[in-house]
Amino acid sequence: MLPYKSLIKLDRGGSVSLYVQVCNQFISLITNGTLQPSDSLPSSRILADLIGINRNTVKLAYEELISQGWAESVERKGIFVLSNLPTSSKIITSEHSENNDLSEAFYWNNPFKTPSSGKDFQKIDLAIDGGFPDVRLAPVDQLMREYRSLSRKFYGKNFLKYGSSKGSEHLRDSICHYLSNTRGLNVSKENLIITKGSQMGIYLAGKLLIGPSDIIAVGSSNYPFADQTFQYLGGKLLRIPIDEQGMDIDHLETVLNHTAIKAVYIIPHHHFPTTVTTSMERRMKLLHLAKKYRFAIIEDDYDFDFHYDNKPYVPLASIDHHHNVIYIGSISKTFAPALRIGFMVGPSAFIDAASSTREFIDKQGDTLLENAFAMMFDSGEMERHFRKSLKIYKQRRNLFCEILASDFKELIDFKIPEGGLAVWADFNKKINLTEVAGKTLKKGLYIEYGDLYKNEVFASNGMRMGFASLNEKEMRLALSILKEAID
Repeated sequence: MLPYKSLIKLDRGGSVSLYVQVCNQFISLITNGTLQPSDSLPSSRILADLIGINRNTVKLAYEELISQGWAESVERKGIFVLSNLPTSSKIITSEHSENNDLSEAFYWNNPFKTPSSGKDFQKIDLAIDGGFPDVRLAPVDQLMREYRSLSRKFYGKNFLKYGSSKGSEHLRDSICHYLSNTRGLNVSKENLIITKGSQMGIYLAGKLLIGPSDIIAVGSSNYPFADQTFQYLGGKLLRIPIDEQGMDIDHLETVLNHTAIKAVYIIPHHHFPTTVTTSMERRMKLLHLAKKYRFAIIEDDYDFDFHYDNKPYVPLASIDHHHNVIYIGSISKTFAPALRIGFMVGPSAFIDAASSTREFIDKQGDTLLENAFAMMFDSGEMERHFRKSLKIYKQRRNLFCEILASDFKELIDFKIPEGGLAVWADFNKKINLTEVAGKTLKKGLYIEYGDLYKNEVFASNGMRMGFASLNEKEMRLALSILKEAID
């Protein structure tokens, strides 16, 4: 007889009934080959004595095994593993092996050469990030009050059902109103889809625009996850130089004389990663070229709400009269990254297609959360949050840049950004950012390392240094650790 006393382990204080635990242990012994078809099981009395439980509990476990089709009762002989089960080969395991690391037992397509580089900032106490908002400033209590209030109302129960994959109609109306007031972008809710942040918008737009080997123009330096998304979808990247006035549209025009493209991906407000703003002259010329050559413009405007020194340029979408622009924005970047709310604006037929495409990966968003955000817009709470945050972030930007200028002279070359939540810092070429990142991590500070922004044409020894998520005390500590690591 098998050593059931050591094979069957019970959690007597657990929430799962003992008979279910016994049943599940037997199923495991059958599926891993320890017990084979037609093997006899110990009598209820013997097993009860071996593992120290009531005999009736064992009987319940055996009844459950029989009802699930793992065992059979033979009159006057006992309980046996079902005879017509397929034979399982014995799995050899070591006491010291890590059984939670499942080996690949099937064939699958893996277009990703490296694991996801997404960092879990929920486990990091101090970081100079790539430009995140300070979640401590977000009026989460008010948002949760709206959420709870909606969930308690009789009409709020409807938001728990399946809804439109375009998102909450109320939030779409609210965002349309907000875009009109702040950006002069006048669209209806039929031109807007709510997304799980701007990254979903980038994916949906790319999926509809790009086929295998189609060409999409992007900046020489660019948002890495946008590049990877377009390449994952089969597109080929056409790199366009980025200078102090943004994307070089004259260079793009020269290329268009002999190369057909499907789209241009551009971040004209605060280019990622360098934070430069595309001039109005270049914006107008890009719109002219889009009309002439019939390509789409994917405008990523992830942080329009944060501009400090003057009134920001209106988006391309606000001055596009020929419907060439697909406009992507994010509330996650301005409120809290984990609350995945973004939006995409475009021609109504395009938005309908995006809505249908979205259903293949995500039927819909959190309708209750979306409607709670709509209430925040309607009450003016979101606008108050933006105004308060803007004032605080400007103070933090100024202090951050003052420290960089005084303590990192000859080490970092930077320009004070007009807006956004980060500084683009070019480090002295003698500084190995990967080594520096390793040193700061040992002292409790996470920083990005330079390779994140490099590509086949952009090799600056630089990184984005986010200031918004750090208060004054944290900022001084973080920069002192960085300075010490460099020295």
